[in-house]
Amino acid sequence: MFTLQILVDGFAISALYGLGAIGFTLIFGVSGVLNLAHGGIMVVSGVAAWAVAGDLHAGPYLGALAGVAAGVLTAFATYGLVVRPIQRSRAIPRDETEIFVLTGTLLWGIMLQVAIAYLFSDNPVTVQPLIGGVVQVFGVRTPRNELLIAVISWVSIGLLWLLVNRTRAGRTLLAASINPRALTLLGFELSRIYLLVWAIYGVLAALAGVLLASFLGTSSANIGQLTASAFSIVVLGGLGSVSGSLIAAYVVGYLETITAYTVSPTLRTIPALLLLVLVVYLRPQGLLGRR
Repeated sequence: MFTLQILVDGFAISALYGLGAIGFTLIFGVSGVLNLAHGGIMVVSGVAAWAVAGDLHAGPYLGALAGVAAGVLTAFATYGLVVRPIQRSRAIPRDETEIFVLTGTLLWGIMLQVAIAYLFSDNPVTVQPLIGGVVQVFGVRTPRNELLIAVISWVSIGLLWLLVNRTRAGRTLLAASINPRALTLLGFELSRIYLLVWAIYGVLAALAGVLLASFLGTSSANIGQLTASAFSIVVLGGLGSVSGSLIAAYVVGYLETITAYTVSPTLRTIPALLLLVLVVYLRPQGLLGRR
C-alpha cells in the first residue's frame, strides 16, 4: 500500500513538473534563455490564485484564471524588463550575454521572492482544490483534485505538441530553435517569435504554479526550490529536448516523492540535485540532448 501511495502521488507531481519544465525547455530551445526566475513565476501564479479565490471570495475557478493571468504577466515582465534589455544592450559583449541573462533572471527571481513575502508574508498557502472528494486508485485513497491535476497537465502537454507540430506558428518556433538566422533571411521577425514563445511559456509555468499550489501549497520560500527542480529536469533531460524533459520530470518527481515519504519532505530535492551532478559529469548533454 505504501508503494502504491508513492506511485500515485509521484505520478501527479511528475506530471506537474513536466508541465513546468517543457516551458523552461521551450524558451531555451527557441531563444537560448535559461530563466532562473522560473520558480518566481510559478509562485506568483499560485499566490495570486490563492488571494483571488480566498481573500476576494471569487471561487477556485476564477482564482485559477487570475493566477494564470498573473503568471503570464510576470513572464512578459521577465522578458521585457530583464532579458530583452540585456540582449539588446550594446555595452554587453555578445559572448557574455548569456551569463548576464542568467544573473539578471536570478536577481529578478530574488526580487519576486522579496515582493511576495512583503505583500503576502512568507507563510505557506494552499489554493482551494478545483474539485473535492476522494476516490480509490489501486486501493489508495486519492483526492480527486490530484487526479484532475495530472489530467490537466497531460492535456496541456498534448495541446502544446499539437501546436508545435500541427500549426504554422509551431513550425516557425521549431525553425527558430534550429536556425534563427535563416528565419530572419526569410523575412520573419525574431522579436515576434520570442514574444510568442514567452507567452506559451508563461501559460505553462503559470498553470503549473496554480496546480502545484492546490496540491502541495506554495510560498515565497519555495521559489529557489522550484527553480532548482526545473533546472535539474531540463539539464537531466537535455537542454532543448522536450521529450527528454518529460522523461526527466518523472525521474525527478519520483525521486522527490520517495525521499519525502521515506526520509523527510524538507530533503526532497537533494537526491535530484545529486543525480544532476552525476549526469553532468558522465553525460553533459543529458538523456536526449544534442548540445
